[in-house]
Amino acid sequence: MRSSWLAPLLLTLGFAVCVQAAPAQAPARVTPGSKGEMQLSFKAVVAKASPAVVSVFATRVVREMAIDPRLAQFGLMMGVPQDRVQGSLGSGVIVGADGVIVTNHHVVEKAQEMKIVMSDRREFEAKLVLDDPKSDLAVLRIDTKGEKLPVLPFADTHALEVGDLVLAIGNPFGLSQTVTNGIISAVGRTGIGEGYSSFIQTDAAINEGNSGGALVDMNGALAGINTMILSPDSGHGSAGIGFAIPAEMVRSVVDSALKGGGKIVRPWLGVKGQPVNQQTAKALGMASPKGMMISEIYPNSPAAKAGLVKGDVVLAVNGTEVFDEGGVRYQAATLRPGAPLIIDVIKGNARRQVTTRAEAPPRDPAPDMRTLQGAIPLAGTQVANLSPAEAEEVGFDTFVSGVYIKAMQPSGVAARLGLRPGDIIRDVNGKPVRTSAELDAALRLPSQHWVVGVERAGQRLELQI
Repeated sequence: MRSSWLAPLLLTLGFAVCVQAAPAQAPARVTPGSKGEMQLSFKAVVAKASPAVVSVFATRVVREMAIDPRLAQFGLMMGVPQDRVQGSLGSGVIVGADGVIVTNHHVVEKAQEMKIVMSDRREFEAKLVLDDPKSDLAVLRIDTKGEKLPVLPFADTHALEVGDLVLAIGNPFGLSQTVTNGIISAVGRTGIGEGYSSFIQTDAAINEGNSGGALVDMNGALAGINTMILSPDSGHGSAGIGFAIPAEMVRSVVDSALKGGGKIVRPWLGVKGQPVNQQTAKALGMASPKGMMISEIYPNSPAAKAGLVKGDVVLAVNGTEVFDEGGVRYQAATLRPGAPLIIDVIKGNARRQVTTRAEAPPRDPAPDMRTLQGAIPLAGTQVANLSPAEAEEVGFDTFVSGVYIKAMQPSGVAARLGLRPGDIIRDVNGKPVRTSAELDAALRLPSQHWVVGVERAGQRLELQI
């Protein structure tokens, strides 16, 4: 309380002194022209970048149970379903002069209507071009009637280093466009959130409403899209730890939206592994633990074609250091199929560089999606085969194979037995099933009793029918 009271008082006193003193001649303001001068003022960068940052308003209709307050006072929580309009506010970045805008998936998730408000306060209705939950990115488009809009060019995120100055531009707490500054605190942050993550960490203040806004480097280029924060109060305040999706992933998603027919195809390397620990590093003669030691390689994958084997240590992919499986996965996913993959690796005790080509995960076996029908157990359940491509699409480990439950009737036999979408059916009455056709056939064999072996989150369950 004392501090909050003293602050305005001191400002008032200071103002009074200034009025009584002779006015000083204010120095002329000069816009910085070099990088060194720019570090003394961000005015030139802000003037260049801010017109390309917009506000994104999204509305969706949600159904909720409206509790009758007259019944609630007697403990009867009864009501009727009602539709309620729910809104969200975030930020976005213009990346195409013809009206292409990128924002976060979580800003526009399930939105029925979207509105873009430009930095000059003009408003446009927006349409969704591509929504990608795995990268938490969405691409929108507005009709500019032929007008060319200001854009933010993509930065070379491989050139970013810890300590570089950056600006965060967005619309926190529904305020008009706001700029904060800070530095890059870390790069290549993996293991945070879900999907593809290799974040840029910054201490530039990022708050609610900044989601989808721009992280800008000192050249006025888009270094990343601000997406999340770590906060001690459940994400409602900045604690100086914010994360941005690097521009290389943003560009990949935008290219898929505009040139890939709205479908994202992410290449893979086809390896699994663990981070190198101190003991392993010492055994390999490494000065410090770096890289990922390969524990498994998918047959005929890009890694297999490059000659990689179990026990090799991947140090870098296309010149970017990697420290775990998430980093390797991310670097491959930012490329286009057919692009070169240059891998720095330790084989034995020798460091080598091998090359291969980026490839999409194979769709083999074919999904063969089918709905189980007839007088059989699990009737009404939709099942499909898992391939690396199918597993990637539904969020499974790409090395997992078998038959999985894709969808099911809420009141069907499978639901009553406790099965869930995503469960993998391994066997029926002790006989392994590898495809949806084998599962269908196994359930049709004459029997009065079935034992279905299921894998869920790495755990085995047995269901008696």
